[in-house]
Amino acid sequence: MSTVEEIQAAIGLLSSEDYVRLRRWFLEQDWDEWDREIERDSASGALDFLINEAATEKAKGNLREL
Repeated sequence: MSTVEEIQAAIGLLSSEDYVRLRRWFLEQDWDEWDREIERDSASGALDFLINEAATEKAKGNLREL
């Protein structure tokens, strides 16, 4: 397995096109992890406070159509 320093050095040698491809791949990995985190939080009830807050604000008439 490569060290972070080795990976960084290899990234520095990439062509512009490959660098863009790597950045896109890395961003997709970040978004996939974010989605998994949201799914875990939702399943555990950690986001229930958001639903409760929205329901409270709707009952008060404080929400508007987007």
